[in-house]
Amino acid sequence: MNEELCRLAAEVGRMLVHRGETVAVAESSTGGLISAALLSVPGASAFVRGGAVVYTSSSKRILVGMSDQQFSDARAATELHATHLAAAARRTLSTTWGIGETGAAGPTGNRYGDPAGHSCIAVVGGAIASRTLSTGVSERPENMVRFALGALQLLADTLTSIVPADGD
Repeated sequence: MNEELCRLAAEVGRMLVHRGETVAVAESSTGGLISAALLSVPGASAFVRGGAVVYTSSSKRILVGMSDQQFSDARAATELHATHLAAAARRTLSTTWGIGETGAAGPTGNRYGDPAGHSCIAVVGGAIASRTLSTGVSERPENMVRFALGALQLLADTLTSIVPADGD
């Protein structure tokens, strides 16, 4: 696995353990890399509750319980859709945090006109944050890693920016 991805996952894991918090993942174009990176951390069971690769609408409904309203709110590969995925993962697995990811890994764009290298990621928990990534790259595996890095970095940035509930 990518060394930078493992390092960032370990950093996120330390923060979550320190805070006594947990995470669940609903990811699409990363194909499970976000979850795999988190699970590569020794002791991951202390902070990871699970994840789902939700590559289709039916998998989003079945695996994380996305509602018809959430689908009508925003198409895939948008920040709002990623936020819905994060909230659904968090709710389904009863975690402190949820990560959602949706995009177009490549080598071509998606049916909505987004180019390869486009991903929207979100975290939902003690705060809600989202961002759109544009790599400018059409290489599918490279984009998958970059998207996973972006998702873990967003969670790390969000955790760093808010004070834990116990004031630590």
